[in-house]
Amino acid sequence: MYLHLSSTTLTLAVMIRNLFLLYFISCSLVAFAQADTTQIVIPGRANRLEQQEKPYVILISADGFRYDYAEKYQAKHLLALREKGVQATSMVPAFPSKTFPNHYSIVTGLYPAHHGLINNQFYDPNRNEYYTIRDRSKVEDGSWYGGTPLWVLAEQQQMLTACLFWVGSEAPIKGIMPTYHYQYNEQLPMERRINIVLDWLQLPEEKRPHLITFYMPEVDHAGHRFGPDAPETVQAVHEIDEAIGKLTEEVAKTGLPVNIVFVSDHGMTNVDMEHTLTVPSIKDSANFIISPGDVMVELHAKNKKKVRKTYRQLKKNEEGFKTYLKQSLPEQWHYGSKDDTYNRIGDIILIANWPYIFHAGPNKPSPGHHGYDPAAVKEMHASFYAWGSGFKKGQRIESFENVHLYPLIAELLGLTYAHQIDGDKRVVEEVLKR
Repeated sequence: MYLHLSSTTLTLAVMIRNLFLLYFISCSLVAFAQADTTQIVIPGRANRLEQQEKPYVILISADGFRYDYAEKYQAKHLLALREKGVQATSMVPAFPSKTFPNHYSIVTGLYPAHHGLINNQFYDPNRNEYYTIRDRSKVEDGSWYGGTPLWVLAEQQQMLTACLFWVGSEAPIKGIMPTYHYQYNEQLPMERRINIVLDWLQLPEEKRPHLITFYMPEVDHAGHRFGPDAPETVQAVHEIDEAIGKLTEEVAKTGLPVNIVFVSDHGMTNVDMEHTLTVPSIKDSANFIISPGDVMVELHAKNKKKVRKTYRQLKKNEEGFKTYLKQSLPEQWHYGSKDDTYNRIGDIILIANWPYIFHAGPNKPSPGHHGYDPAAVKEMHASFYAWGSGFKKGQRIESFENVHLYPLIAELLGLTYAHQIDGDKRVVEEVLKR
């Protein structure tokens, strides 16, 4: 997917064009289309006796379900369910507002630069390798993932977990995987996905998972391909809404103390499809490795002495984007040199100004995108609704960052942790019954 620049005769602009072509060709493929549909079960595990008395949590993510979609498209089940529980004005994604970084922030309580998944695809200079969501060898390699995901925390305390897809759930992180999980496969029909969750809740107490993650990609796909205002996106929102309504109804029949937390990883916005950005050429392009993207482009210097000169050159040619040095990125992004725990952030960062995107090639880009600073582009904000035995009823709270979900879910499940996270218990105090 990425290439090392090796010829001084090629300009950066030309190389960026080629990299973008490869990038978007890759992204147009159906994700993991050949994935297995067989459940994977880790043998020999059981809930510790005291864990069997704990409540249950189903953590649902509807990818790209923007903070205002429920009202905008009258998602009747979600509107009704959130009135019976709690709702936030919005949930604020971490920067960059991309899928993999934010799903992993939700389950680790850490900002992307602290847990290591800094983007959907990125270069790691220490490994001299690229992580990309399309490469199963990377997705399933636990050494790429920092932090302690909620399912790892639970399994460490002998509480069983199940993942019907979630970023990181297919990798042995700290040597631990969820007791029940599936290889990612978008071909599973929604009805079967719902039945899988219900089957987990009908297992004997000692084998029943108390934390279940459930990922839904439909809204994000429609938003990218057609835009957030398109009829296809409205249809996807209604499909998810119907699924949530049915799942909640069936879960209630079990009589179990189940809490359902409905979230998204980011929002979606329309972009300028006619006036796309290209990166100005630089004289010493052979000294940089490029990680391309639509909203953000990262340059990793092979020769650190070239950074300042190249930065000044790019800075002079800014038009529709901003140029940053790694050490001068806005502090509120938690993405600069001070936060770069795994040394994966580029030496020079180019950030497109909304509504512009970086794009190369003869075809127009898709109309819907995300990845911008959520403080600057409200359409990046995500959703948070929750209902069930542990939540207050009819409670509304202000917007909050997604890293605060970790202590909330840990509290619901009665799990303890001593490791440091970026989230705190501010949301816990506002939404849980006491």
